[in-house]
Amino acid sequence: MKKFIFLFKFCFILVCILFFTLENFSFCATPKIVNTLTKAFENIEDWLLKLATPAAAVAVGVGVFMKKFSFGDEEKIRTSKKIIRGSLFSYGFLLALDLILQAIKSLI
Repeated sequence: MKKFIFLFKFCFILVCILFFTLENFSFCATPKIVNTLTKAFENIEDWLLKLATPAAAVAVGVGVFMKKFSFGDEEKIRTSKKIIRGSLFSYGFLLALDLILQAIKSLI
């Protein structure tokens, strides 16, 4: 019985201390770690979009040159078409994803 009363008093004091000390630090603001992570993800997103444009251009260029210098080889022509189509779809997907994320941010 004494252990139960001691445990109850200890928990009550601990809750009171935590309630009154942590209350002063929460002003309904976003914590620093969340702001830091949000900025980091925005930087990564910007970096990926800046990197995706030249990467897509290089992939399309490689596909065009592969098609141009295939000299009638059907396998190389099919491969070049797959490279061009895949790079354009991937780049379009990245741009669409960016637009969707911007729309979600504007709603929130």
